[in-house]
Amino acid sequence: MRSTTLWNTLRSASIAGLACLSLCFVLPAEAAEKSLIDKGELLVRKNCAPCHAIGKEGDSPHKEAPPFRTLSAKYPIDDLAESLAEGIVSGHPDMPIFVFSPHDVEAIIQYMQSIQAQ
Repeated sequence: MRSTTLWNTLRSASIAGLACLSLCFVLPAEAAEKSLIDKGELLVRKNCAPCHAIGKEGDSPHKEAPPFRTLSAKYPIDDLAESLAEGIVSGHPDMPIFVFSPHDVEAIIQYMQSIQAQ
C-alpha cells in the first residue's frame, strides 16, 4: 500500500515537473514573438505612420498610402522583406526610401502579419 502511494506521489510530481518544463520553453518563445511584434510596431509608427494607417483600423493620413492592414490583399507579406531590406522605391510618388536591418525587417514583417484584415 505504501509503495502505491509513493508511486502516485512520484508520478504526480513528474507530471507537474514536465508541465513546468514545457512552460519554460513555450513562454519565452511567445514573449520573444510579442517583443518582435512590438518592435515592428515601433518601427512603423516612427517611419511609416505619418502617411500610412498602421493599425487594425483607421484611414491613412496620406490618401495614396495604403493602410498596412490591407497589404496582404495585394502582396504576400513575407515578399515585402526584400524590399524593406533593400529600400522600397515604389509606393506612392512622394514616399521616402527606407532601408532596414535584417532584424528590423523581421520585426516589421511580424507586425504587419499581426494586423492583416481577415
